[in-house]
Amino acid sequence: MKIKKITKAALVSIFTFALLVCSQAVFAASPQDLYDQVWKLINSKYVDVNQNGQNWHKWRHKYDSVIRTKEDAYVAIETMLSSLDDPYTRFLDPDKFADEKRSISGTLYGIGIQIGIREDKLTVIAPIEDTPADRAGLQTNDEILEIEGKSTKGISIKNAADQIRGPKGTVVNLLIKRGDEEITYKIIRDKIDIKAVSTKNPKNSKLDGNVGYIRLNSFLSHSTSKEVQDAIKQLDKKDGYILDLRSNPGGLLTNAIYISDMFIDSGYIVSTVDRDGYRETQRASRAQLTRKPLVVLINEGSASASEILSGALKDNGRAILVGTKSFGKGLVQEINKLPDGAGINITTQKYLTPNGIDINKVGIIPDIEVKNSKEDIEKKYDRQLAKAHQVLKNLIVYNKRKKNEPKVINSQLPLRIIIQN
Repeated sequence: MKIKKITKAALVSIFTFALLVCSQAVFAASPQDLYDQVWKLINSKYVDVNQNGQNWHKWRHKYDSVIRTKEDAYVAIETMLSSLDDPYTRFLDPDKFADEKRSISGTLYGIGIQIGIREDKLTVIAPIEDTPADRAGLQTNDEILEIEGKSTKGISIKNAADQIRGPKGTVVNLLIKRGDEEITYKIIRDKIDIKAVSTKNPKNSKLDGNVGYIRLNSFLSHSTSKEVQDAIKQLDKKDGYILDLRSNPGGLLTNAIYISDMFIDSGYIVSTVDRDGYRETQRASRAQLTRKPLVVLINEGSASASEILSGALKDNGRAILVGTKSFGKGLVQEINKLPDGAGINITTQKYLTPNGIDINKVGIIPDIEVKNSKEDIEKKYDRQLAKAHQVLKNLIVYNKRKKNEPKVINSQLPLRIIIQN
């Protein structure tokens, strides 16, 4: 079967910056039925009722005469979906769907990196803490030139991830470009237990003993909310927290809501709007775990659920945001299970921050904009973290002057107190 498959280059990680909710399985009996099921799902659920300004009905029987096998159906489905020009609405064959389920359960096999395409180059978004990639020394912004001796020029995220992952104990060879230097890494694959949260202070950081640091790597695992809850309790004696969401690609919508609820005692968290304009708003449930001062770190890799959380904290005046503008992914995907173990993630909603702001393709602007320069990275100096530390210390001093540990409100804090040296 010859079907032209359209591809798109987009900044996506292994998790594809997904903000996901789950749906029930659908069933079909043949490759043609599988294709038709996907057509129906898009027709009934896709957030844009005009399906990217096209007549969606033209696709329904377009490949009736050529779909004979499951592989035929897969190619036809991917071609149909590419017409939506939406990198987040995507088909997953049985292997990829199984990988996504393992990610949600918290276990993968590979080396532990998030990857993306930047300026048409396969790039390390971030190594996952305490994984083979992290221990080998891979770094954010490393360019992956070759995988097993084969050039990555023009490679897709999917194909790159397929080649990097593999059974425990096997070796993957990567040629990395870092600045003007090329380095070959031989990394032994292992079981990757996806830990969403770390409370270890970053290397080379000089945080005061009364400052609690919480690094949130992903919202994908079902255990994420519990890990954040445990981290807050573990750091209960600290006077304030730095919540690091940098290069966090997102994950489950429910995690973003639950974690926001841990810091906010009232007000809105997020609103979702579907294809019919129906708006559903999530409010804080007064299950707040801490009122202590909070500073949140974001950057251009903070996406999706990271933006829901940071947007909720910012709009409610609960935290000061430090760093650079976030990625700008204000869309929600629904996971749909298909026959024979395949699946499809469909963009079904957009979301708005508590102030009603649509951040898709725009991002969230930090209260205090700070960028780590190339020289900072070379010297292993984290200027953003240093600024967050300074801001938090000022907040702690300010709040200690108040009685009964009042809720932090941005509008009530003199900016000169927050950002002074």
